[in-house]
Amino acid sequence: MVVPGPNLSDKAMHDYRLVQEAINNKSEKAYAELMDRYRDSIYFMLLKMVNSKDDADDLTIEAFGKAFRKLHQYTPNYAFSTWLFKIASNNCIDFIRKKKKNTFSLNRSMDDSDGEMEIDVKADVLNPEETFIKDQKIQLMQDVVKKLKPRYRTLVELRYFKELSYEEIAEQLDLPLGTVKAQLFRAREFLFQIMKNTEGSI
Repeated sequence: MVVPGPNLSDKAMHDYRLVQEAINNKSEKAYAELMDRYRDSIYFMLLKMVNSKDDADDLTIEAFGKAFRKLHQYTPNYAFSTWLFKIASNNCIDFIRKKKKNTFSLNRSMDDSDGEMEIDVKADVLNPEETFIKDQKIQLMQDVVKKLKPRYRTLVELRYFKELSYEEIAEQLDLPLGTVKAQLFRAREFLFQIMKNTEGSI
């Protein structure tokens, strides 16, 4: 077991205990509390970097998804928040680079204002990750889902509780189909990683 560094604050020590609880006991509540403690600060940091609320929302979900997927790699030589913010900022920098690289290839003849053309998901065919989430929907990480931004929470509930298709969700929420697919893709990745890690306790 790695011993925490001597310079960790009380807040950082509490985070470390939550990380251990998440890894060793597969605690949904620990994941949810870590997200709750840093979601807003991560979001506002990313908002300053991308200057778009929607992109900042999406990147916040991605940051937690990547962090939770790599949680076993965290070492308490420094604060969990430092490690998390580094993951979030690096992911955001990658996003900005890709966006700049792709900008020149988009032309006005392409009728897709959301830029979601690379997301190609069949509406009524669940992939293995979606099937896993659907199978566990009764106990769909309630604590974690509650911590999601309202628009993500609504999308998850419509897709996995009410089992609506992408088209039905897009129509009900009056959103472009590409936007629904892209946002559910990010939310699904995030939820799947947590649920896979807590599978033994569900």
